[in-house]
Amino acid sequence: MMNQKAPLSKVLPVLFGFFVMGFVDVVGISTSYVQKDFNLSDSVANLLPMMVFLWFFVFSVPTGLLMNKIGRKNTVLLSMVITFIAMLVPLIAYSYAMTLVAFALLGIGNTILQVSLNPLVSNVVSKEQLTSRLTLGQFIKAIASFLGPIIAGFAAATLGNWKMLFPVFAGFTVLSGLWLLLIPIPVDERVEQTTSFGDAFGLLKDKAILLLFLGILFVVGVDVGMNTATPKFLMERAGLPLEQAGLGTSLYFAARTAGALTGAILLARLSSTGFFRVSMISAIGAMILMLFSQSTVVILIMVAVIGFAIANIFSIIFSMALQKMPQRGNEISGLMIMGVAGGAVLPPLMGLASDAIGQTGGMLVILGGMFYLLIAAYVVKPEK
Repeated sequence: MMNQKAPLSKVLPVLFGFFVMGFVDVVGISTSYVQKDFNLSDSVANLLPMMVFLWFFVFSVPTGLLMNKIGRKNTVLLSMVITFIAMLVPLIAYSYAMTLVAFALLGIGNTILQVSLNPLVSNVVSKEQLTSRLTLGQFIKAIASFLGPIIAGFAAATLGNWKMLFPVFAGFTVLSGLWLLLIPIPVDERVEQTTSFGDAFGLLKDKAILLLFLGILFVVGVDVGMNTATPKFLMERAGLPLEQAGLGTSLYFAARTAGALTGAILLARLSSTGFFRVSMISAIGAMILMLFSQSTVVILIMVAVIGFAIANIFSIIFSMALQKMPQRGNEISGLMIMGVAGGAVLPPLMGLASDAIGQTGGMLVILGGMFYLLIAAYVVKPEK
C-alpha cells in the first residue's frame, strides 16, 4: 500500500508548488498594464489571458500520458523549469509580441504543473484528506494570486516598473523546484499504463466526467474573468484610476484566499456537494447585485463575496473527478486540467461583449458560467 500518512516534510514541498501555480493569475493585472502600455482595445488585450490558457487545451492530456512515463514528481519539476524561463522573457525584451511569448510559456508551464501537482498530492495524503488538502493547495495558490497585483502596484509606484514582479516570482519558482527535488516523495503503487489519446478522451463518454470537465472549464473561466474584468468594471462604473482599480483584483483574491482557507477546514467535515450548491447560489446573488449597483463600496463587497464563494469550487470538482476513477488518475487529471482552457474561452467572449455594450457585457458572460456551475452542483453526485 502507498504510504497514506506521509510526514509533513514530504507534504509541505508538494503544497508549496501551489504557490508557483498561482503565478498564472498575474495575467489579470498584467493585462491591464500591457493594455495601458501599448494602448490596446479590450478584445486585443484579452488575447493575453487567451494565450495563457489556450495551452491547457493543447498540453493537458499529453502531460497526463507523459506522467505515466516519467512520474508525477519529475513532471512537476519540468513545469518549474518552463515557468522560470517564462518569468525571464519580459525582463529581456518588453513588447506586445514578447509579452505574448512570455505568457504562452507561463501557460505551458502552468498546464504541466496543474496536471501533475494535483495528483501528486494524492501520493502524500489519504483519500479522506484529498478534497481538504487540494483546497489547502488552492489557499496557497490564492496567496500568490493575491500578492501579484500588490507587487505589481508597488513596483510601478516605487520602482517605476511593474515588471519587477517577474524576478520575484522567478526566485520563488527556483526555491520550490529545489525543495521538491531534494525531498523523496512516496510513489503511488497503482502504476498506470501509458494509454492513447483516444483512451484518454474516451473517459468523457462517462456523463459525470463530462459534466465535471465542463465544470472545470466554467469555474476557471469565471475566475479568470473576474481577475481581468474587475479593474475595468471599477474604472467604468466608479471612475477609479487603474492603480486603485487594480486593488479590486487584490480584494477578489484576498477573499478567495480566505474562502480557500475556510473551505480547507469545513470540507474536512461537511458534504462537498452541499458546499458546492451554497457557494454557487451565493456567487450568483452577489453578481446580480453588483451589476445593478452604482456604489463603489457595494461593488467591492460583492467582488469579495464572489471570490469567497468561488474559492473552493475547482478543488471540489477536481476531487470528485479523481474519486470517480482513481485507477485512471493521471488521465483524469489531464482531462480536468484541459478544462482550464476555459480561461481562454470566456475572456475573448467577454472582450467582444465589453467592446459592444461596456463592462457589464463582460460580467454577463461570467454570470452565464456561474449558472452552469449551479446546475452541475445539483446534477453530479459524489462517490460514496
